[in-house]
Amino acid sequence: MKPESFSLRGQEYIQLDQLMKLLGWVGSGGEAHDTIDEGLVKVDGETELRRRRKLSEGMLVQFDRFEVTIEI
Repeated sequence: MKPESFSLRGQEYIQLDQLMKLLGWVGSGGEAHDTIDEGLVKVDGETELRRRRKLSEGMLVQFDRFEVTIEI
């Protein structure tokens, strides 16, 4: 499956928990934190446990059946 893309729209980065909420992968920030804490999210193929990980251009985020690449 080809990953979808998310545009930063002129921002330098977006935090992982914010991205998950914006994309509708979770229903709330608390749910995003729980999901990340459980080790269910990967950034560039590695399990990511930092809730506020700064995501910038070119990074790939994976959760469940979702994949998104960060673009400018």
